[in-house]
Amino acid sequence: MRRINQFFRGLLVLLWMVSGLAHAVDADYVLGSGDTLRITVFQSPDLTVETRISEGGGITFPLLGTVKVAGLSVREAENKIAKGLRDGNYLKQPQVSIILQEVKGSQVSVLGAVNRPGRYALEKTNTKLSQLLAQAGGPTGNASDIIVLMGTRAGKSFRQEIDFPLIFASSNVAQDPILQSGDTIFVDTSPILYVYGEVQSPGIKLLQRNMTLRQALAAAGGLNLRGTLRGLTVTRSDPQTGKTIVLQPAMNDLLRKDDVIFVKESLF
Repeated sequence: MRRINQFFRGLLVLLWMVSGLAHAVDADYVLGSGDTLRITVFQSPDLTVETRISEGGGITFPLLGTVKVAGLSVREAENKIAKGLRDGNYLKQPQVSIILQEVKGSQVSVLGAVNRPGRYALEKTNTKLSQLLAQAGGPTGNASDIIVLMGTRAGKSFRQEIDFPLIFASSNVAQDPILQSGDTIFVDTSPILYVYGEVQSPGIKLLQRNMTLRQALAAAGGLNLRGTLRGLTVTRSDPQTGKTIVLQPAMNDLLRKDDVIFVKESLF
């Protein structure tokens, strides 16, 4: 179905709670400009600092001066600072710990039909699309199944369309890709069609996957007492020419985005 139902939205929230994205930062998280760090050295309180990674990717640390840490994981940055203290003969066996106070370096944008659009930090490595969408509150009720992921991979522009319900129905990991810093997730609204004339509930309807004329009429509550299937028309725009065409389809024919269904009044 085009609309993500309550089951999928509930499952997304559960994934978010289980993954702990809101509270923990993985030691393999890659640091970036803008991240704020609290750095401590065991039994050396005078070396405790809170600092922000500059646009150039560096921090200022006592005894060592500027240390470039952007692009390193938290664990690698800890080891680099410890090595600097050891190689400079400041400490024999330094034990360095880094805690992220604020994450701004590795972020993903979530746009479109989600409950909380915005920018979200990649606080864990191997964060999957479904997990980040859970953070964003999940898709809205009128969201399309097809989710677009855009970014850069190996220095080249990257774009992937994901059939979202298949994430929960398939063991294929490609259906739930791992995100990278700078990615953008776009969730479009479901396509619609229009049902007018002698039906119980005329108006705009969501176009569901492989929706037939019969199903669209059912979504409109069926025909009212004055309605007839004789002379029923579907008006659509020809994708090739852009011209408007009028059809008289069979009940099991598939509908398209922006189709207009008109049910006439019976003359008898």
